Amino acid sequence: MSASSTPESPLIETPERIALRRAVGDLGRRYGSSYFLARARAGEHTDELWSEAGKLGFLGVNLPEEYGGGGAGVYELSIVLEELGTVGCPLLMLVVSPAICGTILARFGTEEQKRAWLPGLADGSRRMAFAITEPEAGSNSHKLSTVAKRDGADWVLNGRKVFISGIDGADAVLVVGRTEDARTGKLKPALFILPRQTPGFEYRPIPMELLSPERQFQVFLDDVRLPADALVGDENAGLQQLFAGLNPERIMTAAFSLGVARQALNTAVDYAKTRTVWDTPIGAHQGLAHPLAQCAIEVELARLMMRKAAHLYDAGDDLAAGEAANMAKYASGEAATRTVDQAVQTLGGNGLTQEYGLAALLAATRVGRVAPVSREMILNYVAQHTLGLPRSY
Repeated sequence: MSASSTPESPLIETPERIALRRAVGDLGRRYGSSYFLARARAGEHTDELWSEAGKLGFLGVNLPEEYGGGGAGVYELSIVLEELGTVGCPLLMLVVSPAICGTILARFGTEEQKRAWLPGLADGSRRMAFAITEPEAGSNSHKLSTVAKRDGADWVLNGRKVFISGIDGADAVLVVGRTEDARTGKLKPALFILPRQTPGFEYRPIPMELLSPERQFQVFLDDVRLPADALVGDENAGLQQLFAGLNPERIMTAAFSLGVARQALNTAVDYAKTRTVWDTPIGAHQGLAHPLAQCAIEVELARLMMRKAAHLYDAGDDLAAGEAANMAKYASGEAATRTVDQAVQTLGGNGLTQEYGLAALLAATRVGRVAPVSREMILNYVAQHTLGLPRSY
């Protein structure tokens, strides 16, 4: 069977996807790790790379064609993030702006919201942050305290959010709040588009040890007044709309981790091939070769699970995609942590220098283990939903 006639599969990529990987890699290499880290250390954004990726159609590859996107899926968007990460440019906002916000708006937004936001998200001229995490709720999205109440035709939001990525470079924030059900009186989730300059909306940077151009913020919502059309989709479908963005978030976080892992593995392998001690490349020694080989296996296994998750999500199987996306996010985070650690060990003292850029990845690997949901909560999910064990919380 020729490559052109191979059926679409998470195992064997189509020529179009292979070409996308190559094109994104070519773009990323023109910028590289030195560009990315220099911007991060200076507290600046990677606007040049983001803008060029948008113009080439990479940022909106998953968004509908009628709104300026590529008409593909989360699979293709994961390729963009993974390949950029592999060459040292893991753009965290790809997880947020086109993957979470873009997906939710494309699936549930009103026609006016789609026309207003999707073309800009696709070409990179506009960005949207996502605000769900709260100081007290943690991983329990059912206990969110941010409340939206009706006041005439408007909505008024009050609450707090924490660890919200990239607000300072975003045009708006997709805020998850809770509204009161008219029939039951119970609070239910709802999503609102909140322009960054809205009165009553305040954000403050959180000092982080993570070296990234995208900063983290705490958010304060004090009587923030929004018009009726700020509500995304159906007021009574908030939970469904919210979960529509969480599977892409997990898949894209896996892509982020895998890009970091592949960058570290490539750096370590290149070094082990050329670094010579006693006339022998250090990569010839099994004490270094075998751990690197094990890392390569673990990374590839995690990549396959990520592809499976993206394949299921793009096929519309949300239930199966949820299980696979959680497993992919877990496996990728663990593989990245192990691989970066081994890469640093392979380079020895050089692994901690700025020249090779590996030390900065040590903190980056923690992203995939703690965000957007901790590895422990994923283990809880798999224990309960996959294995059918009793719930522990």
